[in-house]
Amino acid sequence: MREPLLQFNDKGIYCAAADVYLDPWRPVDKAIISHGHADHSRWGHKAYITHHTNIPIIRHRLGDINVTGKAWGETFVINNVKFSLHPAGHIIGSSQIRVEHKGEVWVFTGDYKTEDDGIAVPYEPVKCHTFITECTFGLPAFKWRPQSEVFTDINNWWAENKAEGKTSVIFGYSLGKAQRLLRYLDTDIGKIYTHGAIENMTEVIRPLTPMPETTRVTRETKKEELKGNIVVAPPSAHGSTWIRKMVPYVTASASGWMTFRGARRRRAIDKGFVLSDHCDWQGLLESIKATGAEKIISTHGYTDIFTRFLLEQGYDARTEATQYEGEPGEENKKEEVSENE
Repeated sequence: MREPLLQFNDKGIYCAAADVYLDPWRPVDKAIISHGHADHSRWGHKAYITHHTNIPIIRHRLGDINVTGKAWGETFVINNVKFSLHPAGHIIGSSQIRVEHKGEVWVFTGDYKTEDDGIAVPYEPVKCHTFITECTFGLPAFKWRPQSEVFTDINNWWAENKAEGKTSVIFGYSLGKAQRLLRYLDTDIGKIYTHGAIENMTEVIRPLTPMPETTRVTRETKKEELKGNIVVAPPSAHGSTWIRKMVPYVTASASGWMTFRGARRRRAIDKGFVLSDHCDWQGLLESIKATGAEKIISTHGYTDIFTRFLLEQGYDARTEATQYEGEPGEENKKEEVSENE
């Protein structure tokens, strides 16, 4: 039997024919990177290949790395293996990685979502024989409302808090979710303030896509300035000394996990808005069908339940263990802890 085109080992997803890794979690010589989140783009590789809009993002996080940028659909060949990057719609610069060799095509999604958020280039189905998919929200309970409806709710919540003389504090991951929040907050209601981690990442992204005016919260920012306005902060800021100057404030989280009331209670959040940068259950199934793939590999999320369902539908499906994390929650503090001021 011929060995699989892509194999999972202790470093990541390996293409032996090209001697290259996809989103490896341990240092390797050559890595193709799907997007800028920390679980997919790690420090220590000798050479990186990614979409050109992802370069400033991973350089901000990883420093002066050896990185090459590619355009959407641009074919590049390594040891007779053809690779190309295709929009994943997850966050700005996020890619699916297509791999073709000897008539066989595999697609690795990284993380992806099918709703066009107006910031990331929208997801495009890519035909393949084997499809490697996340299933962060791979349960029928996860069903997203259109983001326009969610942002109407968020802006109404902000306006109500302002009328009560309170500061609104909304939590979202510093790369991706935060910029999506910033883009659609209604600045007619008030002023947008940002935590340092959010502002630092947004400064990197501003040249890539339109963003509203924001004001960084600093040691000099006075409580009176924040009153009635909105503050966008990473989950790690919740419960920190940093948030004390917001009093009186009301908190909210924008996350797919807010589908479950218990998640909001456990994290001591006043309000939950269901907004995810990943597919819901139906989005996953529709994406898989659109690829035409017969073999499906689930990497992270509700992998066992999702794979069992796919097997029942007649797919050749299996799971593989990885170090990818899906959508971070309030417990994920790794990214922002050094930028709390």
